[in-house]
Amino acid sequence: MRFPWPDTLVGRTILVLIAGVIVSQIAGVAIFTANRMELANRLSGSHAADRIAAAVHLIEATPQASRDGVLAALDVPALRVGWGAKPIVKNDDESGEGADLLVSLARRLDSRVAHATVGQFSPESGDVTPAAGSGLLRSILAHSPRGIMRVAVRLNDETWLNFVAPIGPPPEPLWRPHFYAPLLIGVLIVMFLSVLAVRYAARPLGLLAAAAQRLGRDMTAPPMPEDGPREVRAAAHAFNEMQTSLRRFVEDRTQMIAAISHDLRTPITRLKLRAEFVDDDEQRGKMLADLDEMEAMIHATLAFARDDAAIEPHAPVDVAAMLAGLAEDFGATYSGPKGLMVHAGPIALKRAFANLLENAQAYAGGANVVLARDSAGIVVTIDDDGPGIPEAELERVFAPFYRVEGSRNRETGGTGLGLAVARSALRAHGGDIQLANRSGGGLRVTVTLPV
Repeated sequence: MRFPWPDTLVGRTILVLIAGVIVSQIAGVAIFTANRMELANRLSGSHAADRIAAAVHLIEATPQASRDGVLAALDVPALRVGWGAKPIVKNDDESGEGADLLVSLARRLDSRVAHATVGQFSPESGDVTPAAGSGLLRSILAHSPRGIMRVAVRLNDETWLNFVAPIGPPPEPLWRPHFYAPLLIGVLIVMFLSVLAVRYAARPLGLLAAAAQRLGRDMTAPPMPEDGPREVRAAAHAFNEMQTSLRRFVEDRTQMIAAISHDLRTPITRLKLRAEFVDDDEQRGKMLADLDEMEAMIHATLAFARDDAAIEPHAPVDVAAMLAGLAEDFGATYSGPKGLMVHAGPIALKRAFANLLENAQAYAGGANVVLARDSAGIVVTIDDDGPGIPEAELERVFAPFYRVEGSRNRETGGTGLGLAVARSALRAHGGDIQLANRSGGGLRVTVTLPV
């Protein structure tokens, strides 16, 4: 199973930041807990070593005849004290809390012999001298589920002072409201600020995407601002340079086509005049027909170049009324709402639909126009009963001056610019046009436009 990554860069960055914050907080709490336990154990061992050392010095300073009274005063449940000829501890604990306790005792008792061990055991386990400490052990085993600490220190008179104490309870758990509530609030604040920072950092990418979409509809759109981080400024600068180069290329191409088309009209006019002096009527008629066709193509080319270079302001347009009027003009039927407003260039939009209906009238004698609206915008469907277009030519017919041989050839008229002009105008409005052959025969033209 793949991890369900968010679809946006902002979402993925936020997810990575949240995961990093959570992991770092968990690691920090784990390290803090371990250090806290270690510090608590060290403090507990240091405190026990202080009490044991004080008891040793007190007993040594007390005559043997008076020691029983002092021992009775020192013997409390938290630290049981016994005095005897044998040590309560047989083997030292060379690691863990026992080793730390021995180190602390060595610093406080100089060179005295001391044994210490910490852990769970019973008086009959064999690691303690029963005569010396079994009574002390039994008295506290039931009250120390974590284990007990056993210490034996040899006094100056070669006797042993034995200590038995329960291991203190563990530190209170961290996961209590007064601990995790501030931690959770801090994490939420960091996450909130991270989301704001990521959205602010990714905002120039959204502006770049919007500028690219706007460029596809309007070549003369204003350049995007070059601000933000250095990489974003570099991307915006490159985009603006690309937009300038594309606009210059389109303008140069349009001016070149317009100039060539305009210059060709003069020699065509001269050829028409010379054709009038041809004596053969049939040849003269053919020559004039060819020249008229050439002149029509040049006129269409000039119109196409002017439309491509024109900048028409957008305004509210009732596309329903427009389609109903065009359908009546070209012998088509219309079905759809009586009114539907869009923000578009009125002349370009009307020319696009007029070209489509003109084709339907020329090749099928009429069409059925349906206007509908969905969540994405409006959809215009134009169905005719004509011969259709071969599947391999459905996309090629949008190329300027391209005409399908056979059912749609030069004899039917036209210059092959109608569909190119229609698609160019619709795409400039953020829409598109698609062709498809109907299952029952004929051609379906589907136009989509944003509202």
